[in-house]
Amino acid sequence: MMTGLKSDRQQQLSVSSKEKEDGALSSNSELVPVASQRVRRKRVPDKPNYPLNLWSIMKNCIGKELTKIPMPVNFSEPLSMLQRLTEDFEYSQILDRAAKSKDSCEQLSYVAAFTVSSYATTAVRTGKPFNPLLGETFECDRMDDLGWRCLNEQVSHHPPMAAQYCEGRGWKCWQEFTMSSKFRGKYLQVIPLGIAHLVFTDSGNHFTWRKVTTTIHNIIVGKLWVDQHGEMDIMNHQTGDKCHLKYIPYSYFNRDVQRKVTGCVMDKHEKVRWILNGTWDAKMETCEVLNQKDTDKSGKPVLELGSSKTLWERKLPPPDSERYYNFTELACQLNEKPLPDEIVAPTDSRLRPDQRLMEDGLWDEANTEKLRLEEKQRTARRSKETEAEKAAADGRPVPSYEPIWFNKDKDPLTGNVIHVFKGDYWTCKEKQEWSKCPDIF
Repeated sequence: MMTGLKSDRQQQLSVSSKEKEDGALSSNSELVPVASQRVRRKRVPDKPNYPLNLWSIMKNCIGKELTKIPMPVNFSEPLSMLQRLTEDFEYSQILDRAAKSKDSCEQLSYVAAFTVSSYATTAVRTGKPFNPLLGETFECDRMDDLGWRCLNEQVSHHPPMAAQYCEGRGWKCWQEFTMSSKFRGKYLQVIPLGIAHLVFTDSGNHFTWRKVTTTIHNIIVGKLWVDQHGEMDIMNHQTGDKCHLKYIPYSYFNRDVQRKVTGCVMDKHEKVRWILNGTWDAKMETCEVLNQKDTDKSGKPVLELGSSKTLWERKLPPPDSERYYNFTELACQLNEKPLPDEIVAPTDSRLRPDQRLMEDGLWDEANTEKLRLEEKQRTARRSKETEAEKAAADGRPVPSYEPIWFNKDKDPLTGNVIHVFKGDYWTCKEKQEWSKCPDIF
């Protein structure tokens, strides 16, 4: 178990006395869903039809980093990247089931299905999320109905990097999201660089993985479409178990099922224990390996498999969701305005004015506001650079940017410097103590 990564709840999730009185605990002391008293929205306003000369903007972007391209909101969806990352937990019930599994290899098969489920919404989502401002945050507290809560913070601007911490029923997950991206004219490729961590509190099983490559096709001509491809290794550092997944690239010449994902779970002795098969936009199934026989003529082992069971199946979005950015129900709720008595951090994405104007259909005003915020950020950065130059000239330590809710620490598994959740955000929210939040909006 990683030191320094304990949240304010430490290893176990706590519950209030009121939750106990209401019967929110099951017999094994796990948090279970309860009916939320809040009525959440089911959709966002329809996307307006704004004409735009695509080529006049894109022709100057070829070969540039995606994060350095000044994009109007016309290419976006009314969510920040911090909110988009939260959608990874749309199918968190997979982790809830995994937390109850006593077999580490079976648990790993559930974890594999969870990693695949995070791509389901990308099959029809082609809008670009808003690039978060440095210091921007997003909290999503769904403990009352979904059983998890998370906090995201933009911890670096160059290179862009977001840190995330999420805790649920018997598990906690954290990741840094940073990426390499290039626009090649016909397609845009996004290569994630951060590592995701997942720990189950009862067993201590600690999993890590890195996301696969995303390619957006037909940038200039034709209908945009998204593909996920590459290979992913999920490691259990507690037991030595490993899952290898292969996301097969889309091909017009492939007669097999498109968007296919195949894989297997192996124990520490590299013996195949589970076989996985499915698609990243629909569902994942698995079969337990009951027996492994001698190899066939091709040199491959002959596996005797048990019956197939579904690990994850996508919940289809509403039929009219194409009118509002192809959002799922969870996506529609992420940018919902806080309730009058729900005061969130002043840096929260839901308070970002250009994003709110865009959601309301006021795109011209949103573009104007977006330019103002970006210029405000550049001015703040120049001021910091001036301070650093003065400090260096005076022989004083050069001040570096420090995130608000995360600390830099060394990852004992990889040796890399990572951002670790301090654990004090929810306490500060309870006390309404936001003095350390910067003025970014």
